[in-house]
Amino acid sequence: MAMDARIALRNFVAALERHFEATAANRGSDDPAVIASYEHLKSAFLDYEEALGEQFNEFLPMELVDDEEDWA
Repeated sequence: MAMDARIALRNFVAALERHFEATAANRGSDDPAVIASYEHLKSAFLDYEEALGEQFNEFLPMELVDDEEDWA
């Protein structure tokens, strides 16, 4: 069962802020803080999307990119 959508939203916004801070302080292409914040953001996004679906039968109007080929 997914968490409450409001809590998931708060966690997602906090993950966005942490990702921004890590990115702004980026110390190179393989900065572990940026990589960790990306993974946390990805997880928070999925939690929020799941909570919206379960609680309201709604979904976000965006998707995660699965691999680098999707960037082209």
